[in-house]
Parts: sequence; structure tokens; C-alpha cells
Amino acid sequence: MNHWLAISGMMLLTVLIRASFLVFGQRLTFPGWLNRALHYVPPAVLSALVVPMALAPAGTVDISLHNAYLPGIIVAALVAWKSGKTLLAIVVSFVVYGLWRWGLLPG
Repeated sequence: MNHWLAISGMMLLTVLIRASFLVFGQRLTFPGWLNRALHYVPPAVLSALVVPMALAPAGTVDISLHNAYLPGIIVAALVAWKSGKTLLAIVVSFVVYGLWRWGLLPG
């Protein structure tokens, strides 16, 4: 198969799918159960991206005090859970990670 034909087909399909939300967005309604389920997609995707990198930063699982990612994600989870503010959790976790990495916190 011609690779340009495959690329063009994938590009056309992607544009049509994305444009459908712009064209039909006002009339498109989802059932309540789907809206509730979609509410959990961003935290699930963020967790799927962050947790493997935090638990195995060098390719092997490292659950020790020398892994500065662990305190950062633990603090981020606690702050997000208690405050419900994602941006605050991210900023605080970056601060904890930086302080831990630079040796200003125990570890």
C-alpha cells in the first residue's frame, strides 16, 4: 500500500472526527452516565502518565528515599484530594520534588 495514501487517509479521518465536535457540538448531548464517566478521564490519563515514571525513573522500580519523584507525587495526591485544586497540587508537588532533589528536605 502506498504510504502517502495511508497517511492521507489517517489525516482525513482525524480532521473529520475533530471537526464533527465543532460542527455538531451544540446539538451533541451525552447520556448522564457517560458525562459522569468522562469526568474521570483527565485524572486517569494523568495518573497513567505520571505513576510509571515516578515509580521507575531509571527503568527499574525504585521505592526509596533517594527517588525524589515519590514524595512529589504523594504530596500532589494529598493536596489534590484535600483541596480539589489540580494546579495547586502540581505547583506544590514541583516544590517538594525540587527541594527533595536538591537535598533541602530529608531523604
